[in-house]
Amino acid sequence: MIRLIQGIDRMEHAFEIDRMHTIRAEVFHHRLCWDVTVKDGWEIDVFDEQNPLYIISIDPDTDDVRGSLRLLPTTGPNMLRDVFSDLLPDDLEVADPLIWEASRFSMDPEYACRSKKCGQVSEITAELFLGAIEIGALIGLRQLVTVYDARMARLFRRANFNIDVVGTPMRYGRVMTYAGVIDTNQTTINELRMASGHTASVLEKPAPTNPLAALVA
Repeated sequence: MIRLIQGIDRMEHAFEIDRMHTIRAEVFHHRLCWDVTVKDGWEIDVFDEQNPLYIISIDPDTDDVRGSLRLLPTTGPNMLRDVFSDLLPDDLEVADPLIWEASRFSMDPEYACRSKKCGQVSEITAELFLGAIEIGALIGLRQLVTVYDARMARLFRRANFNIDVVGTPMRYGRVMTYAGVIDTNQTTINELRMASGHTASVLEKPAPTNPLAALVA
């Protein structure tokens, strides 16, 4: 199931937040060897200071964290605008209250290894993708934008995640990097459910109905 946690509420969810940042450190720093900052065992960056909405996959039997991603409005600081803007055409700026950015997709390696297949992808991958699209549709977003690498591109294809590449992919260090957008609507939800085998909402509880909820401090 997917638990939604806003950045401003992180102190009320200390366990989930600690696990999320620890998993991110294991995935991005230790396994993928990305140039990320790890402090006291956490992978954390400046965008975690922007009150993101965290999409957290929770083990329904143990309440442990299995993986996560984060959502940020494109009207404020975000990775595409502030780090990977070279991926976009010179005349394109993504800054729309109805387009949010998804970033820092990660899964606990142990859970990932034993996660059962859900269609063409693992249960956790399908749950995180669906959670992001479901919350986007619920709060009235039009699209999600994301920066991703070749590893994620393969996951997207297996998950029937119909993402449209924007601009020209570029190599950052050793990693081929893409920018893409996906519609947050019922059609996308239905396609993901068909690909993954999920038949109902993956969200733990109803989401905020205000599309600017994650901006409210």
